Amino acid sequence: MALGLTQQLPESDRYMHTREYLQSQIAVLMGGRVAEEVFLDNMTTGASNDLERATDLARKMVCEFGMSELGPLTYGRRDEQIFLGKELVRHQDYSEDTALRIDGEVKRIVLQQYERARAIILENRDGLDRLALALLERETLDGLQVRRVIAGLPLDDESPSAPPSGTLEAKPKPQTEPTVLNPMIPPVRGENTAPA
Repeated sequence: MALGLTQQLPESDRYMHTREYLQSQIAVLMGGRVAEEVFLDNMTTGASNDLERATDLARKMVCEFGMSELGPLTYGRRDEQIFLGKELVRHQDYSEDTALRIDGEVKRIVLQQYERARAIILENRDGLDRLALALLERETLDGLQVRRVIAGLPLDDESPSAPPSGTLEAKPKPQTEPTVLNPMIPPVRGENTAPA
């Protein structure tokens, strides 16, 4: 049973990822734990899978992709066993000192993205409060609705409906400009091809 879930849908097929993209993925995975700390002033076991995935991705960045301050090197040879469902085994072909440096680099990457996620959540707390309220009212929102709520705009289907026939007409409400607050996600535009 999943009480919370971090799922990122691909916008297109990707075969290669930049370091910045992978770091952003780790920051997204850290968002659940940060949100617990900021909004609940507590930690739960709910973010355990996200923490595991973030640590695994950071370790791959260091050991497989050469995307760390340890340099463009790979650490540990991967072998596939031809039995038992092709279990992957990693052979440690480096010293204990290097293993400690790898662990330190993995920790640095994860904690750096944790702090990045924390800064984003604190900067956008008002929008996230609005989003939580909207989710309590509706249970589900699509991507466009999420962007509108975070930006402080009303949802599309909140337009006033016409009064039933034969009833007194309601007084029109004065038109006010919606307050646009610091949006966390860039607006959707045709020329904005960067993923949110």
